[in-house]
Amino acid sequence: MSAPDVLRPDGSDYDAFLQAEVGEDRTGAAVTVLSALARLGLEPWTEAKELAHLAKEDAEVRLNAHFEAITDVPALALASQSRATKLVSLLPKQAPFPFVNECQTGSFSFPRVRLFWILSVLVGVAMIARIYSLAQMG
Repeated sequence: MSAPDVLRPDGSDYDAFLQAEVGEDRTGAAVTVLSALARLGLEPWTEAKELAHLAKEDAEVRLNAHFEAITDVPALALASQSRATKLVSLLPKQAPFPFVNECQTGSFSFPRVRLFWILSVLVGVAMIARIYSLAQMG
């Protein structure tokens, strides 16, 4: 892995989003989405990837919540829906995580096990219980 790859573990897909400026801190330094997320102790590329997998509205709500938690950037104290909308539009379009959608919709189901195997296990347990009870008696 080359040096640029270390700085961008997920490539440049998220650069437009992570490098977008969101304001200045109290010292006058420019704050980007990347530095804002880092100030919260979040790994910026991971958070950007997770935001890209969320529905647009959910990503905006989550991003606003992050910005509201940052206290040293006055512009972020006033969470703005339009700012979050603009920033989320900079994320690459990603398919949502399938498991998340299944859990949210309640459509997740366990793999179907054939009736034969269920009955085989039940008969086996019954046989072991019978053998155990006979051993205790005799």
